Amino acid sequence: MNKSADTILLVEDNPDDAELTRLALARHGLDNRVTHVSDGMQALDYLYRRDGFSDRPGGNPVLVLLDLKMPLLDGIGVLREIKGSEQLHNIPVVVLTSSTEPSDLQRAYDAGTNAYIAKPTEFSQFLNAMKHVCEFWININQTAPQSPGAGTRTTQFGELI
Repeated sequence: MNKSADTILLVEDNPDDAELTRLALARHGLDNRVTHVSDGMQALDYLYRRDGFSDRPGGNPVLVLLDLKMPLLDGIGVLREIKGSEQLHNIPVVVLTSSTEPSDLQRAYDAGTNAYIAKPTEFSQFLNAMKHVCEFWININQTAPQSPGAGTRTTQFGELI
């Protein structure tokens, strides 16, 4: 697998937090690999190659960085959809959120998150956290092979691409 070509999907509704995450990823040479969406429905549209993402290249992202508190569909809903989908369930999902609530942590793990990171409030700590995320999930972790139907979903209405 060519890890340098793999996409990181950043699902974050706060533009400042999205920019901060992009800056942190840029420090590790990954900013050009980030696709940012601002809500849970856009995340699913991207993953299932629907609507504005129907012409994106095939294949799943190598990592999803997922906020919890978002409009339209929250992070738990996105996480449940990813982990419940035959085509998407192997994508590593790291919850990256400001919430330190034990109930949010429990719900995220119950829904299948691979890791949960409470966003540090200091930029240097955030950079350090993102360094470890990048090192493990991008450089060390071996992702599962893509299934032939990755990015499509069969429903009672036929295939959704």
